Amino acid sequence: MDLFFSYLIYFVLFSVSLAIIHLANSTLRSSSSKLPPGRTGWLVIGEILEFAFAARTGKPERFINDRMKKYSPEVFRTSLMGENMAVICGASGNRFVFSNEDKLVSSWWPSLIKKILYSPSLFDNPPKEDLMRPSSSVHEFLKPEGLKHYAEIMDMMARKHVDMYWNSKEEVKVYPLSKKYTFALSCRLFMNIEDPESVATISDGFAQIMAGFISLPINIPGTAFNHAIKARNNLHKEIGEIIRKRKKELTESSRDSDSDSPALDLLSRMLLMNSDENMEVPSEMEITNRITAMILASHETTSTAITFALWYLAEFPDVYDAVLKEQIKIAKSKGPEELLNWNDIQKMKYSWNVARESMRLASPSHGSFREAIADFTYAGFTIPKGWKIHLSVHSTHKNSEYFPDPEKFDPSRFEGKGPPPYTFVPFGGGPHMCLGKEYARMEILVFIHNVVTRFELEKVNPKEKITYNPAPTPVNGLPVRLHPHQM
Repeated sequence: MDLFFSYLIYFVLFSVSLAIIHLANSTLRSSSSKLPPGRTGWLVIGEILEFAFAARTGKPERFINDRMKKYSPEVFRTSLMGENMAVICGASGNRFVFSNEDKLVSSWWPSLIKKILYSPSLFDNPPKEDLMRPSSSVHEFLKPEGLKHYAEIMDMMARKHVDMYWNSKEEVKVYPLSKKYTFALSCRLFMNIEDPESVATISDGFAQIMAGFISLPINIPGTAFNHAIKARNNLHKEIGEIIRKRKKELTESSRDSDSDSPALDLLSRMLLMNSDENMEVPSEMEITNRITAMILASHETTSTAITFALWYLAEFPDVYDAVLKEQIKIAKSKGPEELLNWNDIQKMKYSWNVARESMRLASPSHGSFREAIADFTYAGFTIPKGWKIHLSVHSTHKNSEYFPDPEKFDPSRFEGKGPPPYTFVPFGGGPHMCLGKEYARMEILVFIHNVVTRFELEKVNPKEKITYNPAPTPVNGLPVRLHPHQM
């Protein structure tokens, strides 16, 4: 009984606090007639239920499109995650926000995500740099000049993955296997972790963290948020042990030979760069948070992109044949055991068009968020300082103004000059465009190469539905029948 009343008191206090915030926001809205048109929905929860319902039914664009039609095709107001939010729409909106980064707007992450990802100590003593922004070592790692050294590792791991989980199988589920591959690759490239047991432990922790991202921020036993916090603590402990072990290894080994290795993992690069450049060395907890954020950013979205590229390849035989032709030509130019290299990836032009069209129709991300750092006017409406801004891929990706017959799968849209500027934005844009774009491109294409050159794919359920949780997800995991090529 005592535990029940503790929960009840917590819930009442939480609800009253949010109600006060909502009342303050209502007062702000009534004091200005130039705010964007729209509605903030129900007290406390805003329009999150409408947003979630559209996503769950596989049509997240409905939430955006319905409000663009009702209020304004340029900008409308809503309330999500307890925040006043302006949704700025269309190519012109994307261009406006991307060109005003760190002038009128700055990057913003929901507090729920930060509470789950960050150690409490970082809230008490905030680091000088935003840990959600890539450090200089991450920049160097993700540059094309740096990535080209990892093509062979990606190909080697993709081959092993297909040998272990696809070969000799009549049927597989693409979605869970793509997640297994991308996560194992992240552990290898970011921390040089290959032991299956260690990878599984880290993967389980991330699964609980991801579940916490779509939960209420109530930290009481039994809630998804509480499970996520516990998983974060265990994960940070695991990564902290890896960091301490790596420091010892780097100290005891020849630094010259380690630093000369072009395919050094990200963690080792971070530790070596910090010492080599006489920089203020970040704490172990700061490094842990950066590694955690990198794995999070690279894993879920890329596995989703891989899944839907294979989804459409299984659905459209003519597209599959064109991709196969391109990939076989590359394979025949290699020796029997020769691995893919950076130059091979650059030849996969049609395959990348297929992947991009897949991301247009099933974008791994809903879009990005910003915070207004000054009052500004857009499309005749005032966006107050402190308001949050959402740029949704759904305002352009399936907009017939930019993509004729938008529901049709057509990789030729990306030939020549491709779509109009600021209309295809799965990686964002502007100064803060996703640094992992080239990493994702290479990872996706290497995986496509290893699957397509071995199998023809057939959907087990051609009418399988898609839900969003929050990324697009085949409800049955995309089971496919494998028809090996007779080489």
